Amino acid sequence: LENHMTQLLEAIDGQTFQGTPIERLEALTRFHISFHLPRSDAVFLSYMELRNLTPDNFTKIEALRHSYEDAFEQTLIDGVADGSFAISDTRITTLSIIAQLTGITNWYKDGGRLDAPAIAEIYWELVRKSVSP
Repeated sequence: LENHMTQLLEAIDGQTFQGTPIERLEALTRFHISFHLPRSDAVFLSYMELRNLTPDNFTKIEALRHSYEDAFEQTLIDGVADGSFAISDTRITTLSIIAQLTGITNWYKDGGRLDAPAIAEIYWELVRKSVSP
C-alpha cells in the first residue's frame, strides 16, 4: 500500500497542473485515470485492504492519501472561489470524484468497446458536470 501511494505521489509531483481550476481539474482527472488503469491490481489492494492495517500503518497510509487528495481539493477550492464550480463541500466532492475515477479499474479491460482515452473523455465530462454551476 505504501509503495503504491509513494509511486502515485512521485508521479503527481512530476506533473504540472497549471491554468484555470477547470483546466487543472481536467488534468488531474486524466492523470488519475492514466496512472491507475495500468495498475488495477495495486489499486484494488490499496483501497480494499486498508481495513486490514494496524492503526499505526493505517495512519501512515491515510496521510499519504490525504497528500494526493489535497491536489484535487485545492483545485475545487480555487474553482469555488472564482465561480467556476458550484459545490457545497469541497472535501466530500474530492472524495467522490476520486472514488468515481478509481472505480474504473474495477471494470475496464484493454480491448473493450472503448479505449482508455475515450473512457477518460467520458469521465472528464462526468466530473466537469458534477462541479459545474
